[in-house]
Amino acid sequence: MTETFIKGMDLSTLPEVEERGGRFSDSAGPGGAVTILRRHGMNWVRLRLWNDPRSEQGEPYGAGDCDLERVTEMARRAKDAGCRWLLAIHYSDFWSDPGKQTPPKAWRDLGPAEMERAVYEYTRDVLGTLAERDLTPDMTAIGNEITNGLLWPLGRYPGFENIVRFVGAGIRAVRETAPGVPVMLHLDNGGRNDLYRDWFDRYFAAGGADFDVIGLSYYPFWHGKMEGLARNMNDLARRYGKDMIVTETSMGFTLDDYGAYEDLAPDRRKGMAATAERSRDIGYPMTAEGQLAFLRDLIGVIRAVPDGRCLGFIWWEPAWIPVPGSGWATEAALRYTGEAGPGGNEWANQALFDYEGRALPALEALKDL
Repeated sequence: MTETFIKGMDLSTLPEVEERGGRFSDSAGPGGAVTILRRHGMNWVRLRLWNDPRSEQGEPYGAGDCDLERVTEMARRAKDAGCRWLLAIHYSDFWSDPGKQTPPKAWRDLGPAEMERAVYEYTRDVLGTLAERDLTPDMTAIGNEITNGLLWPLGRYPGFENIVRFVGAGIRAVRETAPGVPVMLHLDNGGRNDLYRDWFDRYFAAGGADFDVIGLSYYPFWHGKMEGLARNMNDLARRYGKDMIVTETSMGFTLDDYGAYEDLAPDRRKGMAATAERSRDIGYPMTAEGQLAFLRDLIGVIRAVPDGRCLGFIWWEPAWIPVPGSGWATEAALRYTGEAGPGGNEWANQALFDYEGRALPALEALKDL
């Protein structure tokens, strides 16, 4: 599918970080994050798309406010930098993942047939708009981490009748509107071979439409040691004969707190996802050197997958450094998802830039990987 090893970066929140004062540099001096990442080997950019990331009163949900205009802006920057790009359609007004798959506000009262039509028409219209702007994506993911389904409660796992119906509508829209663009289905928990076998066996048994790429999320502090990821991908390569991409991954470079950079009261901070407790048994220290070792080993695991079936990786949010006003969710977003919060930055100690925006050794080493 691609002759070039994918060294991808998810930059969905970057415009927000920049607007709120985030600045970046490397050994060559200050520069834009896209320019620096490209100079160090980035060749793909992943961007998430939310339907309408604002409340009925117009309050933004935060975390990049990734509507179609934001995606268009970043896709243009990626393309101008010489990168390919992956569109990740969430089919939600905000985050969708295994713990939440909230339908867009405009779709919340739809039945299965109406929901299928909405998915098709929305996907068709998005891709049509991007084509008009000369920004057709180089790959499209139907849903985000759809391990537990999508568009709950109608498409909630294990209800594969509706999962297949909704996913199929998205795939059909891509095939008809953007012929030749590969389609990805993306699950989380990349170290769980039993989960992937169960999900894809059920999907195909239920008559699921064909697709091109299996996306895997792999965060060692949540998903276990890298040996599990290797076993899973090696088995998937033989079992399904699909290309794969480690579509989300990251590793911390420090356990130092970054609260001073966020400028939030303690009760309004999310706190680190990759903590000392969660990272105790992953096999890598939470240091810049540990982050570098993790990335090098991940590359080795990917390249060892049979028949070259794993195409590369995408680092999740390498430029989400801590700046005031850029967090996971606003109060309006929490009302939409029903989560308790709080909504600060959870990811800054897993970026590929330090808290001051300076390139870390793992990023420097990408040029040689």
